[in-house]
Amino acid sequence: MKIKDIIKNNKTTVSFEVFPPKEWSKIETTKAVVDEMTESHPAFMSVTYGAAGTTSGFTTEIAQEILSKGVTPLAHLTCLTSTRDKVRHVVQEMKETGVENILALRGDIPEGFTFPDEQYFEHAYQLINEIKSMGDFCIGGACYPEVHPESENRVTDIEYLKQKVDCGVDFLTSQMFFDNNVFFNFREMCAIKGINVPLIAGIMPVTKASQITRIIKLSDCTLPVKFEKIVERFGENDNAMKQAGIVYAAEQIIDLMANGVNNIHIYTMNKPDVAAAIVRELGDIINE
Repeated sequence: MKIKDIIKNNKTTVSFEVFPPKEWSKIETTKAVVDEMTESHPAFMSVTYGAAGTTSGFTTEIAQEILSKGVTPLAHLTCLTSTRDKVRHVVQEMKETGVENILALRGDIPEGFTFPDEQYFEHAYQLINEIKSMGDFCIGGACYPEVHPESENRVTDIEYLKQKVDCGVDFLTSQMFFDNNVFFNFREMCAIKGINVPLIAGIMPVTKASQITRIIKLSDCTLPVKFEKIVERFGENDNAMKQAGIVYAAEQIIDLMANGVNNIHIYTMNKPDVAAAIVRELGDIINE
């Protein structure tokens, strides 16, 4: 099933992200994670794509596992460090295995990286055009409520996002954020610019204080005082921090839903118990 059809009826959806293993020997462990997560009945599940395409085959394998459990998979695909031929091969492989949904990403720039020759795609919109030429895929894109780290400012960031959407993106999934007002302001700016595809809000439940440094480095997101106080109070107690992180994420989601954000994507870090706990916290709110 195509994700654009899953989210088109203004019903509440909660989806999960998983990442494949770095080694094939651990593929069954990740499949077990998928199997457990599907018991929480996500609207769909996304599978990330390894740096430099190192786990491209693993991504397809996990996407197939999701599909076999009756859940719609969304396969990530990055293009920055993969040749055009490699990208085409992966897209064809996805097509042949029944994957209908692709999240088209440029990918993070590795340290010391220089852009290669014309055999590579440099921008996500080029990847989107290539995917569209290869079949009837539902294509998602990424967006940054707090501005892409490489953008000069919010105005240029939204302009680049509009260019990507105009290429035929069916929906946008946001980078994680911890202050809902940031997302609400971003949503308003998208509407002003004419970006009218569905926005899926990305939520990261922080269950360990040690995650925060990496989160900020990867997403360049800000932490509201309320969240900082939670970490300050509970960060040294793993069990307490886990519970507080789950509750904070659930409260974020409830506030988002109350303000008309119907589609939520949870960055699970491959933790089925955390995903399930958030779903339990939401209870009947999901089905409202």
